[in-house]
Amino acid sequence: MPDINRMTRRMGLRTAVAAAVTVPLMGTLPASAARSANRRLDVMTFNLRFASTSEPNSWAARRPVMRQLLRQEAPTVLGTQEGLYQQLRDIHSDLGPHYDWIGTGREGGSHDESTAIFYDTRRLAPVEHDTLWLSDTPRVIGSNTWGAAFPRIVTWARFRDRAVGGRDFYVLNTHFDHVSQYARERSAQLLARKIDAFDHSLPVVVTGDFNAAAHENQAYDILLATGVVDTWDAAAERSRLYATFHGYRPLTPDGERIDWILATPGTTVHRSVINTFEMNGQFPSDHLPVQTTVTLG
Repeated sequence: MPDINRMTRRMGLRTAVAAAVTVPLMGTLPASAARSANRRLDVMTFNLRFASTSEPNSWAARRPVMRQLLRQEAPTVLGTQEGLYQQLRDIHSDLGPHYDWIGTGREGGSHDESTAIFYDTRRLAPVEHDTLWLSDTPRVIGSNTWGAAFPRIVTWARFRDRAVGGRDFYVLNTHFDHVSQYARERSAQLLARKIDAFDHSLPVVVTGDFNAAAHENQAYDILLATGVVDTWDAAAERSRLYATFHGYRPLTPDGERIDWILATPGTTVHRSVINTFEMNGQFPSDHLPVQTTVTLG
């Protein structure tokens, strides 16, 4: 069996893996892995704001706030956007030894932004994963054919859930372009095709910063046309709605929700939250994390 921890942590450094075919990671889980009775998954999507030294919101200032937030929320799955390699290593260290992560940079290396997926290894085991570029040539590293301001990517993984007898499910995590609406719509179409190509008997969760307001953008409509549901709308209980991008300015009640968590039909959505955590006026990012607690169908 391959060393999963070494493989997943090194993804940011291994350009060749990102461009290759799907990477198998996992063999058979021990029978003891299925003993937990808790079937709920705590899912978070969070644009981290890339690590910079610029004040007043440098990574050095934000990291302690990020650490406190993530430790108290302890998501089972965390889809991140904009994280740089060392920043992701910091988060991995701050989350603790029972987390690991999968991802590579959007230019194919370790010095550019990633759409990494963190996961709780006590609950989840990766079976396979891949990174695709949001372009007409999704397996060409750094490709950008739709007029986006930067190359954009989607990272996906198939996880085996130890709590439900080893049942698998998929997670896709992405970051759509902030400039080109055409690129956002084409990116949504690519994600839709990828979801359709998965094993239809397995649930799918989609996390991301889509740079498009829910219910107000064609990219949102394209994705929902695949049959996935918006967990914010489907939740039995919700927090107050705020614009999920705040740019370190005062929060906007009832603002645009550009960070979403989607899931396939049959998912029970217990609660969805836009988390406004801060410490002494310092937010961990220029986005608010979005969280949902689900039981997959």
